[in-house]
Amino acid sequence: MSNQSSDNNKRIAKNTLLLYVRMLFIMAISLFTSRVILNTLGVEDYGIYNVVGGVVAMFGFINGSMSSATQRYITFALGKEDKNRLQKVFSTTLQIHTLIAGIIVLLGETIGLWFLYNIIQIPADRMDAAFWILQCSIMSTVIMIISVPYNADIIAHEKISAFAYISILEVILKLAIVYMLVVFPFDKLILFAFFMLAVQLLIRFCYSIYCNRHFEETKYKHVCDKDLFKEMIEFAGWSMFGNLSAILYGQGLNILLNVFFGPVVNAARAVALQVQNSIQGFVGNFQMAINPQITKTYARGDMSDMHKLMFRSARFSFFLLFFLSLPVLFETNFILTIWLKTVPENTVTFLRIIICTSLIYSLANPLIIANQATGKVKKYQAVCGTILLLILPISYVCLLLGCPAYTVFIVHFIIESVTQVARMIMLRPLIGIRLRDYFQHIYAKVLLVVAVSVFLPSLAYFNMEDNFLRFLSVGTLCVISVSASVYILGLSSNERALVKAKAIAILSKFLKK
Repeated sequence: MSNQSSDNNKRIAKNTLLLYVRMLFIMAISLFTSRVILNTLGVEDYGIYNVVGGVVAMFGFINGSMSSATQRYITFALGKEDKNRLQKVFSTTLQIHTLIAGIIVLLGETIGLWFLYNIIQIPADRMDAAFWILQCSIMSTVIMIISVPYNADIIAHEKISAFAYISILEVILKLAIVYMLVVFPFDKLILFAFFMLAVQLLIRFCYSIYCNRHFEETKYKHVCDKDLFKEMIEFAGWSMFGNLSAILYGQGLNILLNVFFGPVVNAARAVALQVQNSIQGFVGNFQMAINPQITKTYARGDMSDMHKLMFRSARFSFFLLFFLSLPVLFETNFILTIWLKTVPENTVTFLRIIICTSLIYSLANPLIIANQATGKVKKYQAVCGTILLLILPISYVCLLLGCPAYTVFIVHFIIESVTQVARMIMLRPLIGIRLRDYFQHIYAKVLLVVAVSVFLPSLAYFNMEDNFLRFLSVGTLCVISVSASVYILGLSSNERALVKAKAIAILSKFLKK
């Protein structure tokens, strides 16, 4: 292994560890705050907040597409070690994101208001509160959009510690919001929206201050590089297709469920997504640490290392998510009841299907990052985006035919599986990767681990009464089964040797103490 590869692996490991420490802290507080907020606001108000906020988030596909371009171009310039190019890229992205923020305000105050008063089902006595939620959501989105270039620069530089510390500050502030919701005697829903806006604004300043102190390129300089502007807009334009589909099956389905079933179902979906996001956050942290390296290896032309990083990222992402998800999939009802006490109807079913979809999607991240690294996104996004766009119309037809609410999540699962195959086919000629290698190094190992891991927990789940003892037994068997099957069946011989060596080293240090 080269010194550069060794240093990269150490950097990835360090950054991943920092992100996990952050994640454990954030998850603990987030789960607590979600419970208190749900109980404080009530199921209906909690559903209203999520569906109205979703109207603005629906326009976020414009920003999402540009975020991909920003991350790619900044990381690529760093990989090339071109400081002049890096300065131009950052300043140009800041200009573009400011323009996008203006577009979001325009859309939110026109189409967003029309959606609020004409489409979304909201009780008449909560319309004023819904209006202020919309206004706060628009402003929060504007702040988030302006922050994207700064966040992208931090991740591209792999200064994950700063990202972690600022994120921890954010969640502490949100914990303070919970306290103030209980103390202040105002409309809880409106108060919650304004407090969330204030937190977003403060965190935005933190990112700006850090970047301006540590990175030269973030000190804005007016540039007018028409070629770069055009290149990034074209990249973002095709990325927009994929992001549009993501928004439609995310916030679009949220609105669709509201139209057919009312805000209570939105609350169930919001709770399910909260749990799913907490679990998936662990995977996202690992991917955040490794994604810049995938782009940088491509920029250097080191395709062999790039392929290895992709295979490892996909497998490890899936294994980590599966390790955390399997106990939740078995004991969904028990966990939600302990956490929330009052579980909104449909939440258990929603969560189980959403987690299964997340497992499929965890394998997609390396493919998406590799495609962005090439800069050749036109055909890739057109095909994959078109497939994903089918989720909303198919779901709409299913609901018109009288299908239950969970049907939309089944549709999402099926379409996501089809899209994953399309991603691999589209990427093959761009980076010289063989489908056979992808199936051999990823899917064969993943399927084998899943098949072996579920056997023992299933025996306990179906043969024990629903109580704490079953929860403890199933959880323990899940940990043992997944750990053993991943080590024996999911890792390569080199990876097993590395894990064994690290485990021995940690044990030796512990025994010496």
